[in-house]
Amino acid sequence: MRMMKLRGMLKGLEEQLSSCACDALTFDERLGLLIDRELTERENRGLEIRLRQARLRQTACVENIDFTHPRGLDKDLIKKLSGSKWILEHLNVLITGPCGVGKSFVACALAHKACLLGHTVLYVRAPRMFQDLALARGDGRYSKLMRALTRTNVLVIDDWGLAALTEAERRDLLEILEDRHQTASTIVTSQLPVNHWHEIIGNPTLADAILDRLVHNAYSIELVGESMRKISSRKHPL
Repeated sequence: MRMMKLRGMLKGLEEQLSSCACDALTFDERLGLLIDRELTERENRGLEIRLRQARLRQTACVENIDFTHPRGLDKDLIKKLSGSKWILEHLNVLITGPCGVGKSFVACALAHKACLLGHTVLYVRAPRMFQDLALARGDGRYSKLMRALTRTNVLVIDDWGLAALTEAERRDLLEILEDRHQTASTIVTSQLPVNHWHEIIGNPTLADAILDRLVHNAYSIELVGESMRKISSRKHPL
C-alpha cells in the first residue's frame, strides 16, 4: 500500500487492525470500508491542492456571505452560483460596486465553492496580473503564465479597471478571454460599472472584442451601499 501510495487504505487498515469491532465484519465489508477511506483521502488531498493553487485573497465561503445589509445581493442568484452549472456552461460573473462593499469576498466565496465542487481556480489581481505578464515577456515565462491563466476552470480577476489599459495589456487581456471564451468561466470584480469598461480599455476595436467575450454571457452582481469595513468597525470599535 505504501509503494502504491494508497495512504487512505493504509490508515483504514491500521484502524481496522486496532479495533475489535471490525472482527464482526465480512471481508467484503472491510474491503469496502478501505476503498471508501481511500476515496475520501484522495478527495481531501485534491481539495487541498486546488485551494492552495487557487491562491484566494480571502478565506471566504458562500455560507458566510452577509445578506443582512441591503447592498444589492440576490440570495437566489448566489444560491444558483453555488452550483456547478454556470461553470459547466462556461459563463462569467461580473461583480461591481464601490470600494469596501464586499466584491472580493463574494468572488472568493464563489471561487472557494468551485474548488469544493472539483473545479480548478486561480485568483489574480488585475494590476499584478498585467505586471507579471510584462515581466514574463522578458524572462521566457510568458507562455507558461498564459497557460495558467487560460486553462484554469475559474479565473478570478480582482480589482479590474483601476487604471486605463496600455496597448500590451489590452492585447494580453483579449488573448486570455479569447482562449477562455466558451471553454472556461471568469469572475471579474470592479469599482467601475460595466458601462464604463469600454472607455477604460481604450482602443474601441479591442474593447468591443474583449467585452463581447466577457459581458454577453455573464451574470451581473451590482453591489451598492456602505463599506462593509465601516459597518464592521462600528460593530467592533477599538
